[in-house]
Amino acid sequence: MARDRSPKCKQCRREGIKLFLKGERCLTEKCAIERRSYPPGEHGRGRIKQSEYLMQLREKQKARRYYGLLETQFRTYYEKANKQGGITGDNLLRMLETRLDNVVYRLGFAASRAQARQLVRHGHFSVNGGRVNIPSYQVKPDDLVSLKTGSGAEQIVRDATDLTAAVAPWLQADHDGLSGTVLKWPERAEIDTPVSEQLIVELYSK
Repeated sequence: MARDRSPKCKQCRREGIKLFLKGERCLTEKCAIERRSYPPGEHGRGRIKQSEYLMQLREKQKARRYYGLLETQFRTYYEKANKQGGITGDNLLRMLETRLDNVVYRLGFAASRAQARQLVRHGHFSVNGGRVNIPSYQVKPDDLVSLKTGSGAEQIVRDATDLTAAVAPWLQADHDGLSGTVLKWPERAEIDTPVSEQLIVELYSK
């Protein structure tokens, strides 16, 4: 399975914002953004000429890294969102938010999306009682996501719930029973992803 193996902290520094790619470390003063808020590389502290294309590209890269997707995967989501009715940017974020690995993270069952992806890939979670090991699986309203009975990752999941400050309003979590329910499709106002999706749409629509 292809994945981005570049240093997580450098990705955050490149985008100039915390993407919460390393779980608990991102909440401490060890976070790279806290210590070096400028982009990586020898020219990181230099002035960069801003252009319309650069702003659009940075928003796309930020969203892609936030959800842990490769370029081909991300573009596929955009093309699907563009074919749906309604606002393309909202459709794109809704599909990204309802990926199973993101839902596991949003429920507080993993410290990061990378950890959520690994837990799902190793078959520790089920949807409506059926084992699902595909991180990109799209959940729907009324779906029940739960940790498999007897899972060896139970302590890891419980440790992650201790770091959870809040659960997304379109989800309902039972941290004692290690299960969660998708209450509805997420609306744009309920998605706290720090990106301007309109810039992404403008980039791909050229």
